[in-house]
Amino acid sequence: MAVSRINEAGLNVNQYGNRNLVINGGMKVAQRGTSFTGLGADGESYNLDRFVTFASSTAGRATITQDADSPDGFANSLKVACTTADTSVAAGEIFFLQHRIEGQDLQRFAKGTSAAKEYTVSFYVKGNASATYVCELYDVDNDRHVAKTFSVTTGWTRVELTFPADTTGAFGDDNGRSLDLTIWLHAGSTYTGGTLPSTWAAKVNANRAVGATTSIFDSTSRTFFITGLQMEVGDTATDFEHRTFGDELQRCQRYCQRHPSQDQADGGNYSLLGAAGWASSTTNANVPMMLPTTMRLEPTATFSGNWRILHTNTASTVSSGPTINDSYCSVSAVYMQATCSASLTAGQGAAINANNDTDAHVILDAEL
Repeated sequence: MAVSRINEAGLNVNQYGNRNLVINGGMKVAQRGTSFTGLGADGESYNLDRFVTFASSTAGRATITQDADSPDGFANSLKVACTTADTSVAAGEIFFLQHRIEGQDLQRFAKGTSAAKEYTVSFYVKGNASATYVCELYDVDNDRHVAKTFSVTTGWTRVELTFPADTTGAFGDDNGRSLDLTIWLHAGSTYTGGTLPSTWAAKVNANRAVGATTSIFDSTSRTFFITGLQMEVGDTATDFEHRTFGDELQRCQRYCQRHPSQDQADGGNYSLLGAAGWASSTTNANVPMMLPTTMRLEPTATFSGNWRILHTNTASTVSSGPTINDSYCSVSAVYMQATCSASLTAGQGAAINANNDTDAHVILDAEL
């Protein structure tokens, strides 16, 4: 257990619990999957829960996996491995790993006031060779940033970085995206041609990744592992705050939910998605699903796999859907609709389940 530091006034600077602002910093939860390939082209892609890559690379490509290689006290890490090298880096190229945080969870830093607090970020890293990358904090609400370089070796080491307080610009006290914790792994001259901001300042793209002398795309042997990511108030890095898997999963489900879970028991090829529904016609079923955790906002849905509608001791293959009807959804429930051949009876009860498909699922997304 981490020990709180006592300051000169005798006040607890770091609480024992609820210190870490990062969700899934131990890389335990992976609802979307455990392997993500072909990363590096334009755009963003969520991978392990609460982690997103943003990329724009002409040639470089990488794979992200949940990996068992980890330091003592951890079981998982996030691994980035180069699969296609890019040794001719264009000015505007980027590739970074990011964790995004709601403003209402950042009020403890008192940013924008005379009582503003420092930020300490810590994490464990290793790679296939020595490397230097950049960790940046970006205030989305006020377009301000601060950054520091850090080193990676071939063995697991803990990086501890303390960033200064910022008396300019408060974080919004709402569920919006207010702070990005960014690990820069590849950057062109557009982002490295200036001066690294050691104190908070208005964001300048040329300053964001200065000193990141290594690129994850410089060789197909290049790897980067990270786990134990933590951000807390104050100037001291405390021990990583380990939370139970159930606690971490529930925190992740505010932003992403997979139903049914990918960890299905025997017989999961017919796992139930939603019940207590009804047929509105001979072809259409309406099925609500109450969510186990209130989400950040009303989610969007992406359905995968094969489905069927259960009704009166039989089942009919879904020919269209499922989809969700936004008009009847909320942060705590979704309303699904599916169509089959004319085999239902209006007013009958109905449910939706997988149609002999172990990977049939829906991803509900309320990410920042």
